[in-house]
This record gives sequence, C-alpha cells and structure tokens, in this order.
Amino acid sequence: MQPVQIAVIGTGSISSAHLDAYKDNPNANLYAVCDLNEERARKAAEKYGATKVYTDYRELLTDPVIEAVSICTWNNTHAEISIAALEAGKHVLVEKPLCRTVEEALHIQEAVEKSGKVLQVGFVRRYDTNAQLLRSMADRGEFGEIYYAKASSIRRLGNPGGWFSDIERSGGGPLIDIGVHMIDLCWYMMGRPKPVSVSANTYHKLGNRSNVRNLSFYQAADYDANHNTVEDMANALIRFENGASLLVDVSFTLHAKSDEGMVRLFGEKGGFEIDPEVVIVTEQNDTILNVSPQIDHKSFNFPSAFKNETSHFIDCVRNGKQPISPVEDGVEVMKMLVGIYESAKKGAEIRL
Repeated sequence: MQPVQIAVIGTGSISSAHLDAYKDNPNANLYAVCDLNEERARKAAEKYGATKVYTDYRELLTDPVIEAVSICTWNNTHAEISIAALEAGKHVLVEKPLCRTVEEALHIQEAVEKSGKVLQVGFVRRYDTNAQLLRSMADRGEFGEIYYAKASSIRRLGNPGGWFSDIERSGGGPLIDIGVHMIDLCWYMMGRPKPVSVSANTYHKLGNRSNVRNLSFYQAADYDANHNTVEDMANALIRFENGASLLVDVSFTLHAKSDEGMVRLFGEKGGFEIDPEVVIVTEQNDTILNVSPQIDHKSFNFPSAFKNETSHFIDCVRNGKQPISPVEDGVEVMKMLVGIYESAKKGAEIRL
C-alpha cells in the first residue's frame, strides 16, 4: 500500500504532536497543512516537509490527493470541519473534545454513518501503552467489576488564556479542556458503561490570576489577561446504568499547594492507579499487594501516546478498521460534559 496522504488543519500548539507523529510514520505522508495564519502554516510546512499550504480548509478539502485529515483547530470549529471533511470523502482524526454540544456531536455521528469514512476522536490517553496494558487486564477480568473511579487534574496556576478562556471558541474551561481526558480515561477503563445522571459544580472565583509573579505557566499565542469567560474549576459525580460511579475534579486555577494529577479505579478483585504512576493493587495468599509493573514509562508518555494514536488512525484508514475511540464514544463523553455544565447551572442532579 502507498502511504496515506495526510493534511493537518490548524497549526497551533497541539498540532505539533500530530505533525511529529506523522513525520515518523512510514505509512503516512504529510501532504498539506492549513491555518488561518498563513505565516504559521508555511513555517509548519517547511519544518515538516508538507507539499501544500492552505489558509481555507474548504479549499483544502477539494484536493483529491488528500485522503485523511487531522483537525487541530478551536473547539467551536470541530463539528463544522469534521462534517465537511466527511462529506468530501476524507477520513478524520479530530482532537478532543469532539465538539461543544450534544447536538453537534449527533450531527457528526450522522455524517460518519452517511459517509462510511473513519472518524477517530483524539482521546489520546486511551492510546498510551499503560492504558492499553491495564485495559487488557481488565478485559481478562483480573480486577473484576470496576465499580468506582476517581480522578483529579488540578492546576494551581494554569489558565492558558486566549481561545482556551473564551467560552465561545472553547465551549468551556478546564472541564472541556483537561477534564475530558480524565472522564474519558476512567470511563474507557470501566468498560464504557452507559451514563445516566450527573451532579456537578463549577466555580468562577479566581479568574486567570495574571497578577501572580515568579511562577510561570503555559500561555496561548493570543493570551489576553482581560478576557476570561470560563470556569476556574469543576467537580462532578457521574452515575452509570450498571451502578458504577465516577468522581472527578479539574481546575485551571485553584489555591492548591501544588499541581496534582490522579486517576484511580477500584474493582471487586483489585484496583489500579494510572496517574501519577501505574500501580496495581491485588490480593494473594490473603495479603494485599501493591504491584509496580516493569514498564518503560511509569506514567503517561505524551509523544509515544500520540504516535500510537496516529498509527492506529492510519491503520484504520488503510484497513477499514473501527477505531478504539469512535464517534459514538465522542457523543457519550459530550453528553457527560454537557450534563456537568447543566447540573452546575441548575444546582441540581440531572438525568442524561
């Protein structure tokens, strides 16, 4: 087979992970890049050896050479570009979150079904080797029924500003940006049970804390300390049809001693932690054991996971496979995210 001809739409910060991964994949050829900022698009094309440069994704989608696209644009454009790409006969890898609303998600799903093309949602945490190891153990029943999960992704100072803090473009703050990873990873590890209700809170107390000195943090290219319309933090309890539950909290900014990342899952026969590093908890000879597996990376490896994610996408395109993060999962995760915002707004538990 010839390499799949790839185009990357959007050349902001996250695109580098896609571009690096495609560059190292012998089954992919980075053919084109697209960005509203022509200079930024040209620099990316020069760096990664892309043949074509576009500033309008619609024009790009008319190019018959392009077989598949990675969408790395603002969240408010994910649905529009994904649907247009599918209708143009292109396969799609779209960054998380799938979109901003359940209605948009259902429109994308409909476009996938009509087109017969692959759409893979960029739930990159699923593609980490540690996640796949633990998922395979869960599939073999080594943890029994996984009935409870809890996850935190706390930044004490980390509102990126720019489009991340503009609710019109992002759809939300830390929940939809980093919370989506926590929720999806736990849900995937739990076997993707059907979510039935959400009770949640969001807080708008601290803003972007641009006054803080002597502590640096990532800032978007269009950072503006005067514009922030997203939540500082969110917490939620999600209940599932099988009786399982997930407790999650995330923040861009919080009066916390330090940043914290934690993912823990608990089953009838055992449990495990994914963040901050992999630990398996089990019993043998009536004794509780904490097991540290011998693995290359004890915690999430960002570059490796993106390589796995893009390699899986290319494999699905070449061989007509269903991705392990299909559009249907994107829809379900969007229901949970939107449900959290709705519950917080109403101050009450809601049914999904």
